[in-house]
Amino acid sequence: MGTEATVAAVVAGDESDHPTSAFKLVGFKNFIRTNPMSDKFTVKNFHHIEFWCSDATNTARRFSWGLGMPIIFKSDLSTGNSTHASYLLRSGHLNFLFTAPYSPSISPTTTTASIPTFSHSASRHFTATHGLAVRAIAVEVEDAETAFAVSVANGAKPSSPPVTLGHNDVVLSEVKLYGDVVLRYVSYKNNTNNNNNNDNDNYIFLPGFEAMDKTSSFQELDYGIRRLDHAVGNVPELAPAVDYVKSFTGFHEFAEFTAEDVGTSESGLNSVVLACNSEMVLIPMNEPVYGTKRKSQIQTYLEHNEGAGVQHLALASEDIFRTLREMRKRSGVGGFEFMPSPPPTYYRNLKSRAGDVLSDEQIKECEELGILVDRDDQGTLLQIFTKPVGDRPTIFIEIIQRVGCMVKDDEGKVQQKAGCGGFGKGNFSELFKSIEEYEKTLEARSTTAAA
Repeated sequence: MGTEATVAAVVAGDESDHPTSAFKLVGFKNFIRTNPMSDKFTVKNFHHIEFWCSDATNTARRFSWGLGMPIIFKSDLSTGNSTHASYLLRSGHLNFLFTAPYSPSISPTTTTASIPTFSHSASRHFTATHGLAVRAIAVEVEDAETAFAVSVANGAKPSSPPVTLGHNDVVLSEVKLYGDVVLRYVSYKNNTNNNNNNDNDNYIFLPGFEAMDKTSSFQELDYGIRRLDHAVGNVPELAPAVDYVKSFTGFHEFAEFTAEDVGTSESGLNSVVLACNSEMVLIPMNEPVYGTKRKSQIQTYLEHNEGAGVQHLALASEDIFRTLREMRKRSGVGGFEFMPSPPPTYYRNLKSRAGDVLSDEQIKECEELGILVDRDDQGTLLQIFTKPVGDRPTIFIEIIQRVGCMVKDDEGKVQQKAGCGGFGKGNFSELFKSIEEYEKTLEARSTTAAA
């Protein structure tokens, strides 16, 4: 059966049930990482993240200013798109797309839309339900038609069948991921135009987009952010979500954590990281843990987001110190605020944990900027989290830099292994331990003052 026939068959419902094995968490200590190379179709890398919002112009400009990502492409009224306004931000290989609807009275059909899967009603309902949130996690695949057909044949819920854009240049398709978030497949017929093979800012994003006028966007913005490392989702139940994604993608488990690994006596979560064959597409998912003193942060997210969704996006920097200096300059003037820094005891313990990787000056800078440091048996992770980026306590941004784990690929090119330094597991225990010690010093001072 040809690709088009296969697509038509699965959209029409000609699919069979594919039972999945029972999922069971074993925890960080008992988890053994293996790569079975089990992808059901070829996945290359993250392509872009699309946010749906009510005002794309101002939201895009805020993220551009706050993250150092110039707006380089647009699709709006000025380009002939009367269906939606979309603006693309780029820094290195990281692409953020912000989309908002125009009035359907202006364009009652979506024929002018540059994103063919866009829907007025779905967009308005999405924003009313979730606020500012991620609609699509887009990955570049070898063939978006094949990826869609294989996914749906293996149990994925279809969101949009393959659509060919431009002069047969690009194919786009979508399946449901979790909640109202879709996994979007993008493939290029001309491989010289894709994000993998072109490092400049002029490669085609999607047909229908035009370059932004340089007078309308500060093209020199650059704080050192280079790519999307992982995109984390929160779901009510982990097991069915993991089984669902694994069943249609073939992704394997890359890491997992339980409440015993990363929780406290008051709250916790369970987490699993899924990865493609190359392990350059990492999709962690979290679930809340119940029966604790405090409500799980994941449950709080699910309540405010009104269901499952993307919790945070981890952005990899080539120099986290420069990135954080630039971002913190703008925290109070239109940028992003950060979570409170850990107490001084955290950094006094840092030299013994990472003194062989970080210099005394770098450790001092970590403390000044509030950067957390963790490591595994292969490398080191530097990380920091923003406060929620919208009105609701839902989605936030993580800035990271991974140090070490450099290996040669099949072509002899030196690159960093995925997930180098882990995902910050050690920071939870170290941070909570530091907070406890800090509280003890405050209690001691109170006792002394009262004496």
